[in-house]
Amino acid sequence: MRWFNEPETWMQNGEVLVVRAETHTDFWRKTHYGFIRDNGHFYFEKIRGDFSVEADFQGEYASLYDQAGLMIRLDPTAWLKTGIEYVDGVHYVSAVVTRDYSDWSVVPLHSYQGFLRMRLRRERGTIAIEYGDLQNSWIMLRIAYLSDAPELDVGRMAAAPEGTGFQATFTRYVVQSTG
Repeated sequence: MRWFNEPETWMQNGEVLVVRAETHTDFWRKTHYGFIRDNGHFYFEKIRGDFSVEADFQGEYASLYDQAGLMIRLDPTAWLKTGIEYVDGVHYVSAVVTRDYSDWSVVPLHSYQGFLRMRLRRERGTIAIEYGDLQNSWIMLRIAYLSDAPELDVGRMAAAPEGTGFQATFTRYVVQSTG
């Protein structure tokens, strides 16, 4: 595993990764806001072929757009991030798919229990985004085309676009080859 935009403060103990997302960090390209940001924190490994990746995580979300979750990245213009995003006092399951321009999908978590489990499944160029609970009950959020490149960067991400930063804790991270 290695960092893209390594944060000043982070630690890993076995499977647990604790990250302090620094202020004014994000991943976004052009759409709606008109800017490009590629300075969020991404702890990743290169994965070939089809795979699934799962993570359990929580965060001390406090400021607008604080976010943590999973990311798949080909390059600065083709990537996907998903997880919790904090908007106007509400925790949302969020997904941003970027192919030169970013889009944004959100579902409010009115009964947010302080953690989230996410799963991404890649089949050729398509990514299925799912979220769930500790009983492995998965809810599909989205299916999106990303890239048919043979190898992608896959891992955990955190960013704090507006606030003073926050801490995210990933308690489980598993990648499995599926083909």
